[in-house]
Amino acid sequence: MEGDYTSLAANISDFIRSTLETAGFSKVVVNVSGGVDSAVAAALATQAVGRQHVIIAMMPYGDLGAQAINDARLLVEALQIPQEQVFTFDIKRPVDTISEQAADLEPTRLGNIMARVRMIYLFDLAKRLGALVCGTENRTEYYLGYFTRFGDEASDIEPVRGLYKTQVWDLARALNLPAQIIEKTPTADLWENQTDEGEFHFSYQDADNVLSCYFDEHLTLDDIVARGIPRDIVERVLARVAANDFKHQLPYVSRRSLPLAP
Repeated sequence: MEGDYTSLAANISDFIRSTLETAGFSKVVVNVSGGVDSAVAAALATQAVGRQHVIIAMMPYGDLGAQAINDARLLVEALQIPQEQVFTFDIKRPVDTISEQAADLEPTRLGNIMARVRMIYLFDLAKRLGALVCGTENRTEYYLGYFTRFGDEASDIEPVRGLYKTQVWDLARALNLPAQIIEKTPTADLWENQTDEGEFHFSYQDADNVLSCYFDEHLTLDDIVARGIPRDIVERVLARVAANDFKHQLPYVSRRSLPLAP
């Protein structure tokens, strides 16, 4: 495992603590999905401010992702979060209500609705308890645009966005998080048997190899291929980056105006 992940965890924990202090808050709310990203974010928040200041939200869609909720509970136990700070919201009813009024709904749009409904619950919980929302997005997801605008990318603080997915896995191991969570296949649980890598048609390891060459070393496509990464993989990763770059530019803001009347 390359890198000093113990120091990294301490540095990110300091970031969380100082950010909360500057903003005038002492608590964070984390949407724990059962995946490694939210597990690492919750663990770092616990390390930063103590378990008594970490609020956990779990938001299943009915029976979909039942295993994810079991994994989320496993994390809660591992971090020893008090049960009175754990909230479960079944989003099936509000999601279905919205979906019934949406025409020709397909899986991606349904997933976006689910993500945005979760954020309604999450930010309302944060407002009720006087906390900030701790996001769980990693750097790989950010570059690939693998997030829902105003959904799972909405947050007040992002502790792991600077880390590629493979680095999140390494940090999870350094934090001694449950192996069941670290080793599970990444999924957003948008539909039965959905997986992240199945949607991408490339692995997170391949993505990180390409993205680090492209964004950190500023290499061209041909230069990355020369590193030994298959051209079709490089092309698929960079095509997804290009297709979703607009998400990082929004909203487009008009600067046209008129002089203010005296």
